[in-house]
Amino acid sequence: MPGGARSGPEGGGGAADGPAGQEGRPAGAGAASAAREAIGGWADYPMGGSFLAALAEGRAPRAVWTALPGVGPEGPRWPAEIARAVQVTLRTGKGAVVVLPDGKDVARVDAALTALLGPGTHVALTADLGPAERYRRWLRLLRGEAAAVVGTRATAFAPVRDVGLVVVWDDGDDLHSEPHAPYPHTREVLALRAHRARCALLIGGHSRTAEATQLAASGWVRPIAADREAVRRSAPRVRTAGEEAELARDQAARAARLPTLAWRALKEGLTGGPVLVQVPRRGYVPAVACQGCRELARCGSCHGPLGLRSGHAAPACRWCGRIAGDWRCPACGAVRVRAVVVGARRTAEELGRAFPSVRVKTSGRDGVLASVNATPALVVATPGAEPVPEGGYAAAVLLDGWALLGRADLRAGEEALRRWMNAAALLRPRAELVVLANAALPAVQALLRWDPVTHAERELADRAELGFPPAVRMATLTGSPAAVREMLAETRLPGTAEVLGPVPVETGGRRPAQGEREIERALVRAPRAGGAELVAALKGASGVRSARKTPEVVRICVDPLELI
Repeated sequence: MPGGARSGPEGGGGAADGPAGQEGRPAGAGAASAAREAIGGWADYPMGGSFLAALAEGRAPRAVWTALPGVGPEGPRWPAEIARAVQVTLRTGKGAVVVLPDGKDVARVDAALTALLGPGTHVALTADLGPAERYRRWLRLLRGEAAAVVGTRATAFAPVRDVGLVVVWDDGDDLHSEPHAPYPHTREVLALRAHRARCALLIGGHSRTAEATQLAASGWVRPIAADREAVRRSAPRVRTAGEEAELARDQAARAARLPTLAWRALKEGLTGGPVLVQVPRRGYVPAVACQGCRELARCGSCHGPLGLRSGHAAPACRWCGRIAGDWRCPACGAVRVRAVVVGARRTAEELGRAFPSVRVKTSGRDGVLASVNATPALVVATPGAEPVPEGGYAAAVLLDGWALLGRADLRAGEEALRRWMNAAALLRPRAELVVLANAALPAVQALLRWDPVTHAERELADRAELGFPPAVRMATLTGSPAAVREMLAETRLPGTAEVLGPVPVETGGRRPAQGEREIERALVRAPRAGGAELVAALKGASGVRSARKTPEVVRICVDPLELI
Protein backbone atom coordinates (compact mmCIF):
# COMPACT_ATOMS: atom_id res chain seq x y z
CA MET A 1 0.00 0.00 0.00
CA PRO A 2 1.35 3.47 -0.73
CA GLY A 3 2.71 5.28 2.24
CA GLY A 4 3.00 8.92 3.06
CA ALA A 5 1.43 11.24 5.56
CA ARG A 6 -2.19 10.61 6.30
CA SER A 7 -4.55 13.21 5.00
CA GLY A 8 -8.30 13.03 4.64
CA PRO A 9 -11.31 15.04 3.65
CA GLU A 10 -11.34 17.12 6.79
CA GLY A 11 -12.17 20.73 7.33
CA GLY A 12 -14.40 22.80 5.16
CA GLY A 13 -16.64 25.62 6.18
CA GLY A 14 -20.35 25.98 6.45
CA ALA A 15 -22.56 29.04 6.02
CA ALA A 16 -22.66 31.31 9.02
CA ASP A 17 -25.97 32.50 10.40
CA GLY A 18 -26.70 36.14 9.79
CA PRO A 19 -29.36 38.68 10.64
CA ALA A 20 -32.91 38.24 9.47
CA GLY A 21 -33.76 39.44 5.95
CA GLN A 22 -36.62 41.60 4.88
CA GLU A 23 -38.95 38.61 4.57
CA GLY A 24 -38.11 37.23 7.98
CA ARG A 25 -35.78 34.54 6.56
CA PRO A 26 -32.27 34.45 8.07
CA ALA A 27 -29.60 35.62 5.67
CA GLY A 28 -27.63 32.50 6.60
CA ALA A 29 -30.29 30.38 4.90
CA GLY A 30 -29.53 32.02 1.58
CA ALA A 31 -25.80 31.53 2.15
CA ALA A 32 -26.37 27.86 2.96
CA SER A 33 -28.44 27.46 -0.18
CA ALA A 34 -25.70 29.10 -2.26
CA ALA A 35 -23.07 26.87 -0.66
CA ARG A 36 -25.15 23.78 -1.42
CA GLU A 37 -25.54 24.85 -5.04
CA ALA A 38 -21.78 25.43 -5.28
CA ILE A 39 -20.92 21.86 -4.32
CA GLY A 40 -23.77 20.26 -6.30
CA GLY A 41 -24.56 16.64 -5.54
CA TRP A 42 -21.77 16.43 -2.95
CA ALA A 43 -24.15 18.15 -0.53
CA ASP A 44 -25.92 14.79 -0.07
CA TYR A 45 -22.79 13.35 1.57
CA PRO A 46 -21.86 14.43 5.12
CA MET A 47 -18.15 14.48 4.18
CA GLY A 48 -18.68 15.71 0.61
CA GLY A 49 -18.38 19.40 1.41
CA SER A 50 -15.22 18.80 3.43
CA PHE A 51 -13.65 16.87 0.57
CA LEU A 52 -14.31 19.70 -1.91
CA ALA A 53 -13.11 22.27 0.62
CA ALA A 54 -9.83 20.38 0.98
CA LEU A 55 -9.45 20.33 -2.81
CA ALA A 56 -10.19 24.07 -3.00
CA GLU A 57 -7.46 24.75 -0.42
CA GLY A 58 -4.91 22.81 -2.46
CA ARG A 59 -4.61 19.98 0.04
CA ALA A 60 -4.43 16.28 -0.88
CA PRO A 61 -7.43 14.43 0.60
CA ARG A 62 -7.74 10.73 -0.19
CA ALA A 63 -11.20 9.15 -0.13
CA VAL A 64 -13.18 6.09 -1.14
CA TRP A 65 -16.59 7.27 -2.28
CA THR A 66 -19.79 5.20 -2.22
CA ALA A 67 -21.97 7.05 -4.74
CA LEU A 68 -25.72 7.39 -4.46
CA PRO A 69 -27.89 5.84 -7.18
CA GLY A 70 -30.10 7.91 -9.43
CA VAL A 71 -30.64 9.26 -12.93
CA GLY A 72 -31.36 12.91 -13.58
CA PRO A 73 -32.38 14.83 -16.72
CA GLU A 74 -28.78 14.72 -17.96
CA GLY A 75 -28.22 11.08 -17.04
CA PRO A 76 -26.62 9.41 -14.00
CA ARG A 77 -25.69 11.76 -11.22
CA TRP A 78 -22.15 10.52 -10.55
CA PRO A 79 -20.53 12.07 -13.70
CA ALA A 80 -21.66 15.53 -12.60
CA GLU A 81 -20.20 14.93 -9.12
CA ILE A 82 -16.85 13.89 -10.58
CA ALA A 83 -16.91 16.95 -12.86
CA ARG A 84 -17.55 19.18 -9.84
CA ALA A 85 -14.49 17.76 -8.04
CA VAL A 86 -12.38 18.33 -11.17
CA GLN A 87 -13.66 21.90 -11.47
CA VAL A 88 -12.68 22.69 -7.88
CA THR A 89 -9.23 21.22 -8.47
CA LEU A 90 -8.64 23.19 -11.68
CA ARG A 91 -9.51 26.45 -9.90
CA THR A 92 -6.39 25.98 -7.77
CA GLY A 93 -4.22 25.85 -10.88
CA LYS A 94 -3.64 22.10 -10.74
CA GLY A 95 -4.61 19.30 -13.12
CA ALA A 96 -6.82 16.24 -12.84
CA VAL A 97 -6.86 12.66 -14.15
CA VAL A 98 -10.13 10.70 -14.36
CA VAL A 99 -10.03 7.01 -15.34
CA LEU A 100 -13.19 5.04 -16.17
CA PRO A 101 -13.83 1.43 -17.24
CA ASP A 102 -15.18 1.88 -20.79
CA GLY A 103 -16.02 4.34 -23.53
CA LYS A 104 -19.66 4.79 -22.46
CA ASP A 105 -18.58 6.09 -19.07
CA VAL A 106 -15.91 8.28 -20.66
CA ALA A 107 -18.55 9.89 -22.89
CA ARG A 108 -20.75 10.68 -19.88
CA VAL A 109 -17.98 12.29 -17.83
CA ASP A 110 -16.67 14.07 -20.93
CA ALA A 111 -20.10 15.63 -21.47
CA ALA A 112 -20.37 16.60 -17.79
CA LEU A 113 -16.93 18.26 -17.87
CA THR A 114 -17.74 20.12 -21.08
CA ALA A 115 -21.00 21.43 -19.59
CA LEU A 116 -19.26 22.59 -16.41
CA LEU A 117 -15.86 23.75 -17.68
CA GLY A 118 -16.55 24.59 -21.30
CA PRO A 119 -14.65 23.24 -24.33
CA GLY A 120 -10.87 23.14 -24.50
CA THR A 121 -10.15 22.74 -20.80
CA HIS A 122 -9.83 18.97 -20.87
CA VAL A 123 -9.31 16.12 -23.33
CA ALA A 124 -10.82 12.64 -23.59
CA LEU A 125 -8.68 9.60 -24.44
CA THR A 126 -10.22 6.39 -25.77
CA ALA A 127 -8.99 3.63 -28.06
CA ASP A 128 -11.46 4.44 -30.86
CA LEU A 129 -9.88 7.86 -31.50
CA GLY A 130 -7.14 6.38 -33.64
CA PRO A 131 -3.39 6.79 -33.07
CA ALA A 132 -3.04 10.24 -34.69
CA GLU A 133 -5.82 11.99 -32.78
CA ARG A 134 -4.90 10.21 -29.56
CA TYR A 135 -1.30 11.39 -29.89
CA ARG A 136 -2.41 14.97 -30.59
CA ARG A 137 -4.44 14.98 -27.39
CA TRP A 138 -1.58 13.40 -25.49
CA LEU A 139 0.68 16.24 -26.65
CA ARG A 140 -1.87 18.82 -25.48
CA LEU A 141 -1.54 17.38 -22.00
CA LEU A 142 2.24 17.20 -22.21
CA ARG A 143 2.47 20.87 -23.28
CA GLY A 144 0.02 22.03 -20.64
CA GLU A 145 -2.61 23.16 -23.15
CA ALA A 146 -5.23 21.03 -21.35
CA ALA A 147 -5.40 20.76 -17.57
CA ALA A 148 -7.53 17.63 -17.20
CA VAL A 149 -7.97 14.29 -18.91
CA VAL A 150 -10.70 11.66 -18.84
CA GLY A 151 -10.32 8.26 -20.41
CA THR A 152 -9.94 4.52 -20.06
CA ARG A 153 -7.24 2.40 -18.45
CA ALA A 154 -4.12 3.83 -20.16
CA THR A 155 -5.14 7.35 -19.09
CA ALA A 156 -3.73 6.59 -15.64
CA PHE A 157 -0.28 7.33 -17.15
CA ALA A 158 -1.33 10.57 -18.92
CA PRO A 159 1.27 13.38 -18.56
CA VAL A 160 -0.89 15.95 -16.78
CA ARG A 161 1.14 18.84 -15.41
CA ASP A 162 1.06 19.51 -11.66
CA VAL A 163 -1.68 16.94 -11.06
CA GLY A 164 -3.89 17.78 -8.07
CA LEU A 165 -6.56 15.05 -8.28
CA VAL A 166 -6.70 11.50 -9.63
CA VAL A 167 -10.04 9.68 -9.85
CA VAL A 168 -10.89 6.06 -10.60
CA TRP A 169 -14.54 5.07 -11.01
CA ASP A 170 -15.83 1.52 -10.44
CA ASP A 171 -12.44 0.04 -9.56
CA GLY A 172 -13.97 -3.45 -9.30
CA ASP A 173 -14.50 -3.62 -13.08
CA ASP A 174 -12.02 -6.05 -14.63
CA LEU A 175 -11.44 -3.57 -17.49
CA HIS A 176 -9.24 -1.63 -15.06
CA SER A 177 -6.78 -4.54 -14.98
CA GLU A 178 -4.16 -4.59 -17.75
CA PRO A 179 -3.98 -8.11 -19.27
CA HIS A 180 -0.34 -7.67 -20.40
CA ALA A 181 2.84 -7.59 -18.33
CA PRO A 182 3.45 -6.07 -15.86
CA TYR A 183 -0.35 -6.30 -15.34
CA PRO A 184 -0.92 -2.92 -13.61
CA HIS A 185 -4.31 -2.12 -12.14
CA THR A 186 -5.70 1.40 -12.47
CA ARG A 187 -6.42 1.67 -8.76
CA GLU A 188 -2.84 0.75 -7.82
CA VAL A 189 -1.30 3.04 -10.44
CA LEU A 190 -3.35 6.04 -9.33
CA ALA A 191 -2.74 5.31 -5.64
CA LEU A 192 1.01 5.29 -6.24
CA ARG A 193 0.71 8.43 -8.37
CA ALA A 194 -1.25 10.20 -5.63
CA HIS A 195 1.43 9.24 -3.11
CA ARG A 196 4.39 10.34 -5.23
CA ALA A 197 2.74 13.54 -6.51
CA ARG A 198 1.20 14.33 -3.10
CA CYS A 199 -2.18 14.89 -4.75
CA ALA A 200 -5.77 13.96 -3.95
CA LEU A 201 -7.21 10.53 -4.69
CA LEU A 202 -10.86 9.59 -5.18
CA ILE A 203 -11.92 5.95 -5.58
CA GLY A 204 -15.61 5.93 -6.47
CA GLY A 205 -18.37 3.47 -7.28
CA HIS A 206 -21.87 2.37 -6.34
CA SER A 207 -20.39 -0.68 -4.61
CA ARG A 208 -17.03 -1.15 -2.89
CA THR A 209 -14.20 -3.59 -3.46
CA ALA A 210 -12.26 -5.39 -0.76
CA GLU A 211 -9.10 -3.58 -1.92
CA ALA A 212 -10.68 -0.14 -1.41
CA THR A 213 -11.98 -1.30 1.97
CA GLN A 214 -8.43 -2.39 2.89
CA LEU A 215 -7.19 1.14 2.14
CA ALA A 216 -9.99 2.60 4.27
CA ALA A 217 -9.29 0.17 7.14
CA SER A 218 -5.62 1.18 7.14
CA GLY A 219 -6.58 4.85 7.44
CA TRP A 220 -4.82 5.82 4.21
CA VAL A 221 -8.13 6.92 2.70
CA ARG A 222 -11.30 8.21 4.31
CA PRO A 223 -14.82 7.01 3.46
CA ILE A 224 -17.39 9.27 1.83
CA ALA A 225 -20.93 7.88 1.96
CA ALA A 226 -24.43 9.28 2.24
CA ASP A 227 -26.52 8.83 5.37
CA ARG A 228 -29.27 6.23 5.46
CA GLU A 229 -32.04 8.78 4.90
CA ALA A 230 -30.47 9.94 1.62
CA VAL A 231 -30.00 6.31 0.56
CA ARG A 232 -33.67 5.54 1.21
CA ARG A 233 -34.73 8.54 -0.88
CA SER A 234 -32.57 7.56 -3.84
CA ALA A 235 -32.44 3.75 -3.91
CA PRO A 236 -35.03 1.44 -5.48
CA ARG A 237 -37.22 -0.95 -3.49
CA VAL A 238 -35.49 -4.33 -3.73
CA ARG A 239 -37.44 -7.58 -3.41
CA THR A 240 -36.55 -11.24 -3.86
CA ALA A 241 -38.71 -13.95 -5.41
CA GLY A 242 -38.21 -16.21 -2.39
CA GLU A 243 -40.18 -14.11 0.08
CA GLU A 244 -42.58 -16.16 2.22
CA ALA A 245 -45.61 -14.08 1.24
CA GLU A 246 -44.86 -14.63 -2.44
CA LEU A 247 -44.25 -18.36 -1.98
CA ALA A 248 -47.65 -18.66 -0.29
CA ARG A 249 -49.31 -17.17 -3.39
CA ASP A 250 -47.01 -18.78 -5.96
CA GLN A 251 -45.62 -22.17 -4.94
CA ALA A 252 -43.57 -22.42 -8.14
CA ALA A 253 -41.78 -19.11 -7.50
CA ARG A 254 -38.71 -20.86 -6.10
CA ALA A 255 -38.13 -22.94 -9.25
CA ALA A 256 -39.54 -20.65 -11.98
CA ARG A 257 -37.10 -18.56 -13.98
CA LEU A 258 -39.59 -15.67 -14.10
CA PRO A 259 -42.01 -16.00 -11.16
CA THR A 260 -45.23 -14.07 -10.65
CA LEU A 261 -43.50 -11.32 -8.66
CA ALA A 262 -41.17 -10.58 -11.58
CA TRP A 263 -44.00 -10.66 -14.14
CA ARG A 264 -46.02 -8.25 -12.01
CA ALA A 265 -43.06 -5.87 -11.68
CA LEU A 266 -42.54 -5.86 -15.45
CA LYS A 267 -46.24 -5.35 -16.20
CA GLU A 268 -46.70 -2.51 -13.72
CA GLY A 269 -43.42 -0.86 -14.68
CA LEU A 270 -44.35 -0.77 -18.37
CA THR A 271 -47.25 1.51 -17.54
CA GLY A 272 -44.82 4.26 -16.55
CA GLY A 273 -41.76 3.86 -18.75
CA PRO A 274 -38.99 1.48 -19.80
CA VAL A 275 -38.13 -1.53 -17.66
CA LEU A 276 -34.80 -3.35 -17.46
CA VAL A 277 -34.19 -7.09 -17.55
CA GLN A 278 -30.60 -8.02 -16.77
CA VAL A 279 -29.46 -11.43 -18.04
CA PRO A 280 -25.96 -12.60 -17.01
CA ARG A 281 -25.43 -14.82 -20.09
CA ARG A 282 -25.15 -13.61 -23.68
CA GLY A 283 -26.24 -15.55 -26.75
CA TYR A 284 -29.34 -17.68 -27.29
CA VAL A 285 -29.00 -20.95 -25.35
CA PRO A 286 -25.35 -21.31 -24.24
CA ALA A 287 -25.79 -24.81 -22.78
CA VAL A 288 -28.16 -27.73 -23.46
CA ALA A 289 -28.73 -31.12 -21.83
CA CYS A 290 -30.43 -34.40 -22.69
CA GLN A 291 -34.21 -34.14 -22.60
CA GLY A 292 -34.49 -37.58 -20.97
CA CYS A 293 -31.74 -37.95 -18.34
CA ARG A 294 -30.63 -34.28 -18.03
CA GLU A 295 -27.01 -35.21 -18.82
CA LEU A 296 -25.07 -32.20 -20.14
CA ALA A 297 -24.74 -32.45 -23.92
CA ARG A 298 -21.13 -32.48 -25.11
CA CYS A 299 -19.34 -32.49 -28.44
CA GLY A 300 -18.28 -35.89 -29.72
CA SER A 301 -15.00 -34.45 -31.06
CA CYS A 302 -13.56 -32.24 -28.28
CA HIS A 303 -16.06 -32.90 -25.46
CA GLY A 304 -16.95 -29.22 -25.25
CA PRO A 305 -20.44 -28.05 -24.23
CA LEU A 306 -23.14 -27.85 -26.90
CA GLY A 307 -25.36 -24.80 -27.32
CA LEU A 308 -27.98 -23.31 -29.64
CA ARG A 309 -27.32 -20.17 -31.66
CA SER A 310 -30.97 -19.63 -32.60
CA GLY A 311 -34.37 -21.25 -32.26
CA HIS A 312 -34.00 -23.08 -35.59
CA ALA A 313 -30.31 -24.04 -35.40
CA ALA A 314 -28.86 -27.46 -34.64
CA PRO A 315 -26.72 -27.84 -31.50
CA ALA A 316 -23.13 -26.69 -32.04
CA CYS A 317 -19.99 -26.95 -29.93
CA ARG A 318 -18.96 -23.75 -28.12
CA TRP A 319 -15.28 -24.77 -28.22
CA CYS A 320 -14.58 -26.13 -31.71
CA GLY A 321 -17.72 -24.89 -33.52
CA ARG A 322 -18.68 -28.30 -34.95
CA ILE A 323 -22.41 -28.82 -35.61
CA ALA A 324 -23.77 -31.84 -33.74
CA GLY A 325 -26.81 -32.54 -35.90
CA ASP A 326 -26.60 -36.28 -35.22
CA TRP A 327 -26.04 -35.97 -31.46
CA ARG A 328 -27.25 -38.83 -29.31
CA CYS A 329 -27.04 -38.98 -25.51
CA PRO A 330 -24.32 -41.49 -24.54
CA ALA A 331 -26.12 -42.25 -21.26
CA CYS A 332 -29.71 -42.97 -22.34
CA GLY A 333 -29.66 -42.79 -26.15
CA ALA A 334 -32.14 -39.89 -26.43
CA VAL A 335 -31.75 -37.42 -29.29
CA ARG A 336 -33.70 -34.41 -27.97
CA VAL A 337 -32.13 -31.62 -25.91
CA ARG A 338 -33.43 -29.03 -23.45
CA ALA A 339 -32.06 -25.67 -22.39
CA VAL A 340 -29.87 -25.56 -19.29
CA VAL A 341 -28.83 -21.90 -19.46
CA VAL A 342 -30.86 -19.25 -21.31
CA GLY A 343 -29.07 -16.30 -22.86
CA ALA A 344 -30.09 -12.69 -23.46
CA ARG A 345 -31.37 -13.20 -27.03
CA ARG A 346 -33.63 -16.11 -26.04
CA THR A 347 -34.91 -14.09 -23.06
CA ALA A 348 -35.75 -11.17 -25.35
CA GLU A 349 -37.58 -13.53 -27.69
CA GLU A 350 -39.67 -15.01 -24.84
CA LEU A 351 -40.51 -11.58 -23.40
CA GLY A 352 -41.51 -10.35 -26.86
CA ARG A 353 -44.06 -13.13 -27.08
CA ALA A 354 -45.32 -12.44 -23.54
CA PHE A 355 -45.70 -8.68 -24.20
CA PRO A 356 -46.61 -8.52 -27.91
CA SER A 357 -47.57 -4.84 -27.87
CA VAL A 358 -44.31 -3.67 -26.22
CA ARG A 359 -41.09 -2.97 -28.05
CA VAL A 360 -38.16 -5.15 -26.94
CA LYS A 361 -34.62 -3.75 -27.12
CA THR A 362 -31.43 -5.70 -26.53
CA SER A 363 -28.03 -4.44 -25.46
CA GLY A 364 -25.01 -6.71 -25.27
CA ARG A 365 -22.08 -8.10 -27.18
CA ASP A 366 -23.76 -7.81 -30.59
CA GLY A 367 -24.58 -4.14 -30.02
CA VAL A 368 -24.51 -1.89 -26.94
CA LEU A 369 -27.15 0.80 -26.60
CA ALA A 370 -25.96 4.02 -24.99
CA SER A 371 -29.41 5.28 -23.97
CA VAL A 372 -33.15 4.74 -24.32
CA ASN A 373 -36.00 7.24 -24.19
CA ALA A 374 -38.80 7.39 -21.64
CA THR A 375 -41.39 5.48 -23.70
CA PRO A 376 -42.43 2.05 -22.36
CA ALA A 377 -40.11 -0.68 -23.61
CA LEU A 378 -38.51 -3.91 -22.43
CA VAL A 379 -34.73 -3.52 -22.33
CA VAL A 380 -32.87 -6.85 -22.13
CA ALA A 381 -29.18 -6.29 -21.37
CA THR A 382 -26.16 -8.19 -20.17
CA PRO A 383 -24.23 -6.83 -17.14
CA GLY A 384 -22.32 -3.67 -18.01
CA ALA A 385 -24.29 -3.04 -21.23
CA GLU A 386 -27.38 -1.47 -19.63
CA PRO A 387 -28.35 1.70 -21.55
CA VAL A 388 -29.06 4.87 -19.59
CA PRO A 389 -32.81 5.62 -19.59
CA GLU A 390 -34.26 9.09 -19.81
CA GLY A 391 -35.45 9.78 -16.27
CA GLY A 392 -34.62 6.28 -15.01
CA TYR A 393 -36.15 2.82 -15.38
CA ALA A 394 -39.62 2.31 -13.98
CA ALA A 395 -38.75 -1.23 -12.79
CA ALA A 396 -36.11 -3.89 -13.22
CA VAL A 397 -35.66 -7.65 -12.90
CA LEU A 398 -32.27 -9.25 -12.32
CA LEU A 399 -32.49 -12.77 -13.74
CA ASP A 400 -30.46 -15.91 -12.99
CA GLY A 401 -28.64 -14.70 -9.89
CA TRP A 402 -27.20 -18.19 -9.45
CA ALA A 403 -25.17 -17.75 -12.63
CA LEU A 404 -23.25 -14.84 -11.08
CA LEU A 405 -23.05 -16.13 -7.52
CA GLY A 406 -22.18 -19.72 -8.46
CA ARG A 407 -18.99 -18.97 -10.38
CA ALA A 408 -15.77 -20.64 -9.16
CA ASP A 409 -14.18 -17.29 -8.37
CA LEU A 410 -12.88 -15.64 -5.23
CA ARG A 411 -14.73 -12.44 -6.19
CA ALA A 412 -18.03 -14.02 -7.24
CA GLY A 413 -20.12 -12.38 -4.51
CA GLU A 414 -18.38 -9.02 -4.80
CA GLU A 415 -18.71 -9.02 -8.59
CA ALA A 416 -22.38 -10.03 -8.51
CA LEU A 417 -23.19 -7.21 -6.08
CA ARG A 418 -21.25 -4.71 -8.20
CA ARG A 419 -23.15 -5.65 -11.38
CA TRP A 420 -26.50 -5.61 -9.59
CA MET A 421 -25.92 -2.21 -7.97
CA ASN A 422 -24.69 -0.64 -11.20
CA ALA A 423 -27.92 -1.75 -12.88
CA ALA A 424 -30.10 -0.77 -9.92
CA ALA A 425 -28.54 2.71 -9.87
CA LEU A 426 -30.32 3.42 -13.17
CA LEU A 427 -33.78 3.03 -11.63
CA ARG A 428 -36.04 5.82 -10.44
CA PRO A 429 -36.15 6.41 -6.68
CA ARG A 430 -38.34 3.80 -4.94
CA ALA A 431 -38.93 1.93 -8.22
CA GLU A 432 -39.39 -1.82 -7.83
CA LEU A 433 -36.38 -4.06 -8.37
CA VAL A 434 -36.74 -7.85 -8.28
CA VAL A 435 -33.63 -10.00 -7.88
CA LEU A 436 -33.96 -13.72 -8.54
CA ALA A 437 -31.48 -15.16 -6.07
CA ASN A 438 -31.42 -16.73 -2.61
CA ALA A 439 -32.23 -13.96 -0.14
CA ALA A 440 -30.07 -15.57 2.56
CA LEU A 441 -26.82 -14.99 0.66
CA PRO A 442 -24.66 -12.05 1.85
CA ALA A 443 -24.54 -10.34 -1.56
CA VAL A 444 -28.34 -10.44 -1.89
CA GLN A 445 -28.75 -9.11 1.65
CA ALA A 446 -26.38 -6.23 0.85
CA LEU A 447 -28.51 -5.37 -2.19
CA LEU A 448 -31.73 -5.56 -0.17
CA ARG A 449 -30.35 -3.14 2.42
CA TRP A 450 -28.36 -1.15 -0.17
CA ASP A 451 -25.31 -1.53 2.06
CA PRO A 452 -22.21 -2.36 -0.01
CA VAL A 453 -19.84 -1.10 2.69
CA THR A 454 -20.80 -3.74 5.25
CA HIS A 455 -20.60 -6.45 2.58
CA ALA A 456 -17.10 -5.29 1.58
CA GLU A 457 -15.94 -5.22 5.21
CA ARG A 458 -17.26 -8.73 5.73
CA GLU A 459 -15.60 -9.89 2.52
CA LEU A 460 -12.28 -8.42 3.64
CA ALA A 461 -12.57 -10.12 7.04
CA ASP A 462 -13.29 -13.48 5.41
CA ARG A 463 -10.31 -13.16 3.08
CA ALA A 464 -8.04 -12.19 5.98
CA GLU A 465 -9.11 -15.31 7.86
CA LEU A 466 -8.50 -17.54 4.82
CA GLY A 467 -5.31 -15.82 3.68
CA PHE A 468 -6.43 -14.34 0.35
CA PRO A 469 -5.77 -10.92 -1.22
CA PRO A 470 -5.92 -8.10 -0.35
CA ALA A 471 -5.26 -9.28 3.23
CA VAL A 472 -2.03 -10.91 1.94
CA ARG A 473 0.19 -10.56 -1.10
CA MET A 474 -0.37 -13.36 -3.59
CA ALA A 475 1.71 -14.15 -6.68
CA THR A 476 0.85 -16.69 -9.37
CA LEU A 477 3.41 -18.60 -11.43
CA THR A 478 1.91 -20.04 -14.62
CA GLY A 479 3.66 -22.20 -17.20
CA SER A 480 4.54 -25.75 -18.09
CA PRO A 481 4.83 -28.16 -15.12
CA ALA A 482 8.61 -28.48 -15.49
CA ALA A 483 9.16 -24.71 -15.80
CA VAL A 484 7.00 -23.84 -12.77
CA ARG A 485 8.72 -26.42 -10.57
CA GLU A 486 12.16 -25.33 -11.78
CA MET A 487 11.45 -21.70 -10.95
CA LEU A 488 10.07 -22.55 -7.52
CA ALA A 489 13.24 -24.52 -6.79
CA GLU A 490 15.49 -21.63 -7.91
CA THR A 491 13.63 -18.78 -6.20
CA ARG A 492 14.90 -17.73 -2.77
CA LEU A 493 11.52 -17.06 -1.23
CA PRO A 494 11.30 -15.18 2.10
CA GLY A 495 10.73 -17.28 5.19
CA THR A 496 7.18 -15.99 5.58
CA ALA A 497 6.16 -17.09 2.07
CA GLU A 498 3.95 -20.14 1.51
CA VAL A 499 3.66 -22.12 -1.74
CA LEU A 500 0.30 -23.58 -2.78
CA GLY A 501 0.25 -26.06 -5.66
CA PRO A 502 1.14 -26.33 -8.49
CA VAL A 503 -2.19 -27.47 -9.94
CA PRO A 504 -3.38 -27.92 -13.55
CA VAL A 505 -4.97 -24.90 -15.22
CA GLU A 506 -8.05 -25.09 -17.42
CA THR A 507 -7.45 -23.11 -20.61
CA GLY A 508 -10.50 -21.74 -22.40
CA GLY A 509 -12.77 -23.30 -19.76
CA ARG A 510 -11.49 -26.85 -20.41
CA ARG A 511 -8.61 -29.17 -19.66
CA PRO A 512 -5.96 -29.53 -22.40
CA ALA A 513 -6.80 -32.24 -24.89
CA GLN A 514 -4.43 -35.01 -25.82
CA GLY A 515 -1.38 -33.59 -27.56
CA GLU A 516 -1.91 -30.05 -26.24
CA ARG A 517 0.57 -28.42 -23.89
CA GLU A 518 -0.34 -28.82 -20.23
CA ILE A 519 -0.30 -25.68 -18.10
CA GLU A 520 0.12 -25.55 -14.31
CA ARG A 521 -0.12 -22.74 -11.79
CA ALA A 522 1.46 -22.27 -8.38
CA LEU A 523 0.37 -19.71 -5.79
CA VAL A 524 2.89 -18.01 -3.51
CA ARG A 525 1.50 -15.90 -0.68
CA ALA A 526 3.16 -13.77 1.96
CA PRO A 527 1.99 -11.24 4.58
CA ARG A 528 1.47 -7.71 3.25
CA ALA A 529 4.53 -6.53 5.17
CA GLY A 530 6.63 -9.03 3.24
CA GLY A 531 5.16 -8.25 -0.16
CA ALA A 532 8.14 -6.22 -1.39
CA GLU A 533 10.54 -9.01 -0.41
CA LEU A 534 8.40 -11.58 -2.25
CA VAL A 535 8.27 -9.48 -5.41
CA ALA A 536 12.04 -8.88 -5.30
CA ALA A 537 12.72 -12.62 -5.01
CA LEU A 538 10.45 -13.47 -7.94
CA LYS A 539 11.91 -10.65 -10.05
CA GLY A 540 15.42 -11.88 -9.38
CA ALA A 541 14.58 -15.47 -10.30
CA SER A 542 12.86 -14.31 -13.49
CA GLY A 543 15.91 -12.24 -14.42
CA VAL A 544 18.21 -15.24 -13.94
CA ARG A 545 16.00 -17.37 -16.21
CA SER A 546 15.97 -14.61 -18.84
CA ALA A 547 19.76 -14.21 -18.72
CA ARG A 548 20.15 -17.97 -19.07
CA LYS A 549 17.82 -17.81 -22.10
CA THR A 550 15.54 -20.49 -20.71
CA PRO A 551 13.15 -21.41 -23.56
CA GLU A 552 10.05 -21.92 -21.40
CA VAL A 553 8.53 -18.74 -19.99
CA VAL A 554 6.84 -18.61 -16.60
CA ARG A 555 4.20 -15.91 -16.31
CA ILE A 556 4.36 -14.08 -12.96
CA CYS A 557 1.45 -11.94 -11.76
CA VAL A 558 1.14 -10.29 -8.34
CA ASP A 559 -2.34 -10.00 -6.81
CA PRO A 560 -4.20 -11.05 -9.99
CA LEU A 561 -7.97 -10.74 -10.31
CA GLU A 562 -8.28 -14.47 -11.02
CA LEU A 563 -6.41 -16.89 -8.78
CA ILE A 564 -7.94 -20.18 -9.94
